[in-house]
Amino acid sequence: MIVYDKGELENLILVEEAYSLKVGGFIDNEQYKAISKQLITPKNSNNLLIRLAFFILGSFLYSSICGFLTLLSEDLITENFNVIVFLYTTIGFAGAEVLSRLKLYGHGLDDAFIVGSQLTLAIAVGILTDGNEIVIASIITITALISYLRYLHLSMVLLFCLALTAIVIYAMFEIGTLGKTILPFVMMLFAVVIYFTGKTVVSKITTPFYYKGISLANSFSLILFYLSGNYLVVRELSVVLLGTEIAPDSDIPFAFFFYGFTFVIPLFYLVYSILKKERIMFWIGFLTLSFSIYTIHFYYPILSIEIILTIGGVLLFVLTYLAIKKLKDKETGITFKPDRFSKTNTFLDAEILISSQLGLKPETSTGSNIEFGGGEFSGGGSSEKF
Repeated sequence: MIVYDKGELENLILVEEAYSLKVGGFIDNEQYKAISKQLITPKNSNNLLIRLAFFILGSFLYSSICGFLTLLSEDLITENFNVIVFLYTTIGFAGAEVLSRLKLYGHGLDDAFIVGSQLTLAIAVGILTDGNEIVIASIITITALISYLRYLHLSMVLLFCLALTAIVIYAMFEIGTLGKTILPFVMMLFAVVIYFTGKTVVSKITTPFYYKGISLANSFSLILFYLSGNYLVVRELSVVLLGTEIAPDSDIPFAFFFYGFTFVIPLFYLVYSILKKERIMFWIGFLTLSFSIYTIHFYYPILSIEIILTIGGVLLFVLTYLAIKKLKDKETGITFKPDRFSKTNTFLDAEILISSQLGLKPETSTGSNIEFGGGEFSGGGSSEKF
């Protein structure tokens, strides 16, 4: 199913591991270059700016090909516009296949054709079905999954998750008022299913090529689960979807549940991520907790934003100080010791700052005025002069 040579993909993983070892200081730059030269890998762009530049270039190339075909088939556009758009989709898939066989993997050019083919396919299906959302989302879900299984692009995983979520949402809309009312709980259950399905698949896969995609899907499910029960999201969507106005002295149904959910879930993410040492979940928990604070402040602005920021800064300082005191002497597990695999110059910057502030100078060794050798002192190295 994968279009790339699996041996070269394994070599790419080895090169990435070697880079991590170089960052951690376990191997030097020369050893890393030697490893990179010995292993044959697909052509990819690790620099995001370079990849973005190639993506823009690929988008121009894709649109130029489509525009040229449009000029050739100008007479057919007025009557068979949907056929032309399907032709654009075919060009996108064909271009992605050709570039992938040229060993371009995450290069930027291939990204443009893969993403462009999905976009034009959605437009073509929308024209053909008069904008049927469920049909569009269903087809994009299938094609995005197939594209990821073949090309291993993480953007297709994100598109797959969004399209699959859209299917569930529009299906609940078809039920009517009842479906819109229970939508938050359905989305919570849907997010839980995605998360545990990803965990199950990770434990059973034998190749590492799909690990990043499954990890991205799990992160998406964590965010979706939180947003499904966030008070701000639920309340505002209730007004939009159900068309009801909430009086000043009233609230949405199960308001206390959503209040608790808004704060309990971020705290659970933080605690669980620390215990299981999952960095991505930790950052998600931190961001969701920040959004929870914003949610309460949005409806109950008891304090000004300046006071809230000040209190938050004090709390962060206290928590950081206590964490440092607790973890500074630990050598394993959760510790305050610097991570060798992170790009940091903390110690070097501190040394430069201290030296510049205190006026310290490098220590120099001074030679002794007492000379030894040749019998000049107490017969040390005595010769005929002793």
